[in-house]
Amino acid sequence: MAGGREIKTKIKSVQNTRKVTRALEMVSASKIRKAQDRMKQSRPYAHAMKQLIGHMAQANSEYRHPYLVPRAAVKRVGYIVISSDRGLAGGLNNNMFRKLLGEFRSLQEQGVEISLVTIGQKASAFFRHIKVEMLASITHIGDTPKVEQLVGGIKVMLDAYTSGNVDRVNIAYNDFVNTMTQKATFEQLLPLQPTESESDARHDWDYLYEPDAEVVLDHVLTRYIESLVYQAVMENVASEHAARMVAMKAASDNATKLIDTLNLVYNKARQAAITQEISEIVGGAAAV
Repeated sequence: MAGGREIKTKIKSVQNTRKVTRALEMVSASKIRKAQDRMKQSRPYAHAMKQLIGHMAQANSEYRHPYLVPRAAVKRVGYIVISSDRGLAGGLNNNMFRKLLGEFRSLQEQGVEISLVTIGQKASAFFRHIKVEMLASITHIGDTPKVEQLVGGIKVMLDAYTSGNVDRVNIAYNDFVNTMTQKATFEQLLPLQPTESESDARHDWDYLYEPDAEVVLDHVLTRYIESLVYQAVMENVASEHAARMVAMKAASDNATKLIDTLNLVYNKARQAAITQEISEIVGGAAAV
């Protein structure tokens, strides 16, 4: 059995760790509300844009933008992967990465190559050692990301799609369901898909474009892709704070249980030492 001093050192170490995990839990709890508010504020715009673009995809226009036209053969798929910059968020990032690796393996078995744009330091570090093409990496976006921080990486992927180097573009992120649940989500960005609601199916959508369809669609569709990526980043930030709060609470609870266990072991060791000392005193007195 370990000595009393050694057990006391372990207890002190676990107590210090519990202080850190409780502090991180409180910080994430204070940040998650703001992150949720920002996420909810951007959702209506993203939803309205998605509906509008779905109508454009169904429109009977003479000009068809490249973002709206499916490719006959898919030889390379681009992924925009969104992760957190910091760790201590449980399995939030790793769960998504494992699912992504499964998708990558399935595509590569079909002869399809993979290109990546990563947002977040964890994704950048993880996929650096995977055999895929890295087009761009964005890190240190903070708790209040701006669209301007994301535009460069998005443009790299859009240029690759426009030039024909990439035939389909997907986005991967953690969707915020609630504080206890964050879902790894994969969605197709390009080519854009038409909306499938019943109300839309009854309309024959068409638009008049000024100055012309190419200029308007190129601008609107680019802004739309940027809004989708930005919304995904906001969802991921809220998911990160929620996952970290839950993980740190679990760590604090486990530390408390470990401290209780170590205190019990310490008391038993102390009692054994006292009993031994009494036995030695009694034995010495009897010998005299």
